[in-house]
Amino acid sequence: MFTAPPEATLEWNDAAVEGSYRFVRRVWNYAVKVESALKVGLGVDRSRPITFSADAKKLRLEIHSVLRQANYDYERMQYNTVVSALMKMLNTLEDSPLAASKDVNDNAALAECYSILLRVMYPACPHLAFQLWNELGYGASHGDLLDVAWPTVDETALQRDEIELMLQINGKLRGSLTVPANADKASIEQAAAAHEQVTKQAAGAAPKKIIVVPGRLVNVVL
Repeated sequence: MFTAPPEATLEWNDAAVEGSYRFVRRVWNYAVKVESALKVGLGVDRSRPITFSADAKKLRLEIHSVLRQANYDYERMQYNTVVSALMKMLNTLEDSPLAASKDVNDNAALAECYSILLRVMYPACPHLAFQLWNELGYGASHGDLLDVAWPTVDETALQRDEIELMLQINGKLRGSLTVPANADKASIEQAAAAHEQVTKQAAGAAPKKIIVVPGRLVNVVL
């Protein structure tokens, strides 16, 4: 499924099978590694509001962003990119520090994100997903994987507290600028003028102009 779209022809390749085996083994090994954290997370009452840490927000943002693409690819029957999305989800989970967190809300975020991985994986790899779903306790808390609701994108998870803008000085890229997601134009201009790259090149002179392209970049003209 990963090698090519369903309508394409391809030659059998043992190396590709080995790559798929390594991936599903990583899915299993990760579950074993974080099993305790997942089971704690499953016990958190999600009917009440939860305050997530910065790491939890980052994980949920990335997983729900990939989920949106995976849902679109399933609708188009582009299974190779669905498998690619699963690989992105696993990479994101493995890179997240939440596996080592003792915070129950972090555990809840981890359990949510791994449940998304298993549900998206189920049509492509049903036996492994079904086994992990039950062994990790999802079956007892969420119901049978065959009947459980398909994961939907949580729009609140896609909301960012901060955004990163490219920083240009006289039209040349000189770094990036991190500002609050709701920062207005004046605040962005002020942050850009105070950036170390700008103050270094300006040598005490005030910028002649600061051009803000919302959501993309800031160009400081010296």
